[in-house]
Amino acid sequence: MYNTLKNIFGFQSFRPNQEAIVRSILNRQDVFAAMPTGGGKSLCYQLPAKILSGTTLVVSPLISLMKDQVDAALENGISAALLNSSLSSQEASAVYHKLFRGALDLLYVAPERLAMDHFVEKLHQVHLSLFAIDEAHCISEWGHDFRPDYLSLSILPQRFPQIPIAAFTATATEQVQQDIIHKLGLRNPLIIRASFNRGNLFYQVDRKKKGNTQIIDFLKEYGGQAGIIYRATRDSVEQTAKFLSSKGFLALPYHAGLPIEVRQKNQEAFNRDEVEVIVATIAFGMGIDKSNVRFVVHMDLPKNIENYYQETGRAGRDGSPAHCRLFFSAGDILKQKYFLEQMTNEQEKGIANEKLKKMIRFATHYICRRRQLLKYFSEIYPQEKCDSCDVCLANLEKTDATKEAQIFLSAVVRTQQKYGIGHIIDIVTGAKTKRISQLRHNRIKTYAKGEYKSKDYWRFLVDEMLVQNLIEQDGGRYPILCLTSKGVDTLYKGNTFLLIRREMVTSKVSQEESCDEILFQKLRHLRKEIAQEQGVPPFIIFSDKTLREISSKYPQTLSEVEKIGGIGKVKLEQYGDDLVRLVREYQQERAPLESEVKEVKEEKQEENSQQSKINKNPRLNKTYELFQQGLSLEEIAEQSNLLTATISGHIEMLIQEGWDIDMDRLVPPEKCKEIIEFFQKQEGWFLSPVVEYFGGRVDYDEAKFVRGYLKALDKK
Repeated sequence: MYNTLKNIFGFQSFRPNQEAIVRSILNRQDVFAAMPTGGGKSLCYQLPAKILSGTTLVVSPLISLMKDQVDAALENGISAALLNSSLSSQEASAVYHKLFRGALDLLYVAPERLAMDHFVEKLHQVHLSLFAIDEAHCISEWGHDFRPDYLSLSILPQRFPQIPIAAFTATATEQVQQDIIHKLGLRNPLIIRASFNRGNLFYQVDRKKKGNTQIIDFLKEYGGQAGIIYRATRDSVEQTAKFLSSKGFLALPYHAGLPIEVRQKNQEAFNRDEVEVIVATIAFGMGIDKSNVRFVVHMDLPKNIENYYQETGRAGRDGSPAHCRLFFSAGDILKQKYFLEQMTNEQEKGIANEKLKKMIRFATHYICRRRQLLKYFSEIYPQEKCDSCDVCLANLEKTDATKEAQIFLSAVVRTQQKYGIGHIIDIVTGAKTKRISQLRHNRIKTYAKGEYKSKDYWRFLVDEMLVQNLIEQDGGRYPILCLTSKGVDTLYKGNTFLLIRREMVTSKVSQEESCDEILFQKLRHLRKEIAQEQGVPPFIIFSDKTLREISSKYPQTLSEVEKIGGIGKVKLEQYGDDLVRLVREYQQERAPLESEVKEVKEEKQEENSQQSKINKNPRLNKTYELFQQGLSLEEIAEQSNLLTATISGHIEMLIQEGWDIDMDRLVPPEKCKEIIEFFQKQEGWFLSPVVEYFGGRVDYDEAKFVRGYLKALDKK
């Protein structure tokens, strides 16, 4: 188990709860696990899948999620595939062929496939080791994302009584937990209810005043980093994405109204770090594996805490600091209440209304955000302050505004509670509007009683009274103000009303782990090149956390790289040489001038040592021998059971070290000359600029070989 953890996933130890889950699965016991996003759920079934005999069937709700997880598993050396509607009949046949001959560790399927009798019958011909149910809350009508297709999973314990079932979710109240266990028919399961505390996330809630200005100011703090902005409607998604693009941000929209090919293209661009920001409705994001999301912004109030928790959980999956910011206004509350009124099922409406009330309480009460979130999931946060939310870090200024509150509340009552915010503010500030004159509201006792304060003050006071539940808005498009029982007590009994102003202290989000930022950016560039070569998103190659560790430890050898978290044996073999080379080159570039002579001597010794290592490296020798026999890169890769990109890396190293490699076989002479000229003009040895400059005429391998050739010339 520990060998697999290190060799496949590159980790020295388990995260909390992972080992207990893995051991239970290996002992063929059912499992229910509620673990926060980023808690390492996928490892809990991928690791046993590698150890157990047979295939683990993973039920996953989204095609894009399946593809990313399959790509990530393959990168780690796990045999994985998917079956869904995106495959052609030939591709599906190839997957079935692998499945029936026992060549798959993992098979990802959508829940609706298990509702097909013919598919279930086929599974009886397969040696299965485990059913892993991802996003298990979708089976519960009490959950926030009920999906009827998940109900078909209830057949599993009856049809496959000997196969253990492991159910995973990131958002389940205790009621939803019991519903999942009952509907899936889990048999005496190990129940893991991990802490829902995401310690690396900073929570902040602000009033939405000038939304566009606020979001621009926020994004400036996170220039070039990946983030998600959630909006409530399709129109607002389009408007925000267009606005951000006009201001120079790389932003794309995502919502269910877009053609599916546009949605897929935009999500791929975000996953591959080609755009910084995705602006989306809640149609985007379930099960996103992208680990380097540094912020999630809600520009509208979510309808419940489960949605909010899951959406914010898409930030900081790599464990590095991330920022979760919610902007909301009183209008958002009205909008959500309007959506509720459209529901026809009274029971569902009642449940949704209670959940909305708890969401409003979270956004409006000045109580530690973390404590409120954890309390919702029946968890008690042990400290009084978390020091990583706006409430705990803010300097609060409280002033007694009982007199002003009574003036305003009196004006609401004296106008029969039939008017909205703007009109009542006009009354108390003594505005001379035509409407006030026509209604004779300039004759009521509280007219102009608040003219000693500005309209901005009264607007802020109204917001606070709404937050503290002294008044509420009623009605649809033109909401009117009404007093609550708390407001009545303030008006008639003189209960104290405190106006709360907050001065935000700078959050700790910007305080990333200490590392060499320049090297980190170079590593990100290298990661992107590798990802483009492999045809996968960059985060599947390495997480930001792994790159930051490299940027702080400067590994100089493969054995040092192997000690970096997240680098198993397969990734070490594929990319270790490139990482060592980049780190060494970077350190040579940054070395102080006075140590140059010493470094030249050490470099010579290192070169001799490296040459000796190459001569003794059986993989490199095999690549060289097969190349000299006239085999293509693809043929060498197939015979060596390695990726083509790994073989091309071997050949680049052989060229660089002066081995007898026929360059004309690899790159036509005229093209080689063009690539050399380009390399001589650009700074550094990155491959992407070469490929992009030649518009596809030059591929990554050709650029790589010429790079090796030029470096060999430099040595001479």
